[in-house]
Amino acid sequence: MSYLVEIEREDDGRWIAEVVELPGVLAYGRNADEALANAQALALRVLADRLEHGEVPRGPLSLTFETSIGS
Repeated sequence: MSYLVEIEREDDGRWIAEVVELPGVLAYGRNADEALANAQALALRVLADRLEHGEVPRGPLSLTFETSIGS
């Protein structure tokens, strides 16, 4: 599974990272790296919940996070 994380800087200086393929998975940070880490951690929690409830195929799992940094 490959997930795109879009990262942008807000007008107030905070950074926001959103995992595009997982609705509602977005997180703020003081810098781009912190926002990315927070979004990845949240994405992993969402995916773990989906696994526990049989919403994704069971078996070996490989995850990749690709990033896109905007302004």
